[in-house]
Amino acid sequence: MTTTPGIRTRWLRGVRAPGARIRLLCFPHAGGAAGSFHGWSTLTPPQIEVLSVQYPGRQDRLPERGPNTMDELADAIAEAVLDEVADDLPLALFGHSMGSSVAYEVARRLEEARHHTLARLIVSGRTRPRLPQELAPRPAPTDTEILAHVRKLDPEGAALYDHPELWPVIMPSLRADFGLLASYRPTRLHRLAVPVTACGGDRDPACPAEDLEAWSDVTTEGLDIRVFEGDHFYLNPRREELVDFIASRLL
Repeated sequence: MTTTPGIRTRWLRGVRAPGARIRLLCFPHAGGAAGSFHGWSTLTPPQIEVLSVQYPGRQDRLPERGPNTMDELADAIAEAVLDEVADDLPLALFGHSMGSSVAYEVARRLEEARHHTLARLIVSGRTRPRLPQELAPRPAPTDTEILAHVRKLDPEGAALYDHPELWPVIMPSLRADFGLLASYRPTRLHRLAVPVTACGGDRDPACPAEDLEAWSDVTTEGLDIRVFEGDHFYLNPRREELVDFIASRLL
């Protein structure tokens, strides 16, 4: 019995897909980890290799302090992709919630580097980045505000936050991510020269379906939108449906 070799670097996790024609790089939500995309590689056709990003401050990177700004985070991830993924396989990026903003910023950097062929940006559960004149930067939210927000977005998983003994593990990454998002306001929108696909849940309290249309402002190659049944974390119960849809956009 042969075992498909895994991909494990400081920033990237995944399973090799020999003969793949395109690589899908996935970016987790605030407080999320690379494990959010566990199992995606078993649902995709063999022509797609799935990698996910492991942010600092969680799971095996728990002791590490994360970047303070979106620019620092996106710079580090883009550098890791350029250094650790050395082949010329075309690359598509998928991000959910906060991961949408990170994926957009990494896509911008990779496009400017001209090292990889960027095929598509796929965003989920978040509207496009807001400029300072559209939404002023805010102070980092308090723990109480963070927990109220995540309970609203993920009522099924809210019980996890009712155990204070888990907070030393849970809260550092949430504080870092929500603080980063509060200050993130790009000075301008960079229009990517690749198509953008925006996905969302039809009952998402954080990103109503109509807000997905704003992603048309960051592409010169067109936007398509797909709305799934569900709330902010629609992608968990609709995982197979979502992965099938993504594959249809990449192959």
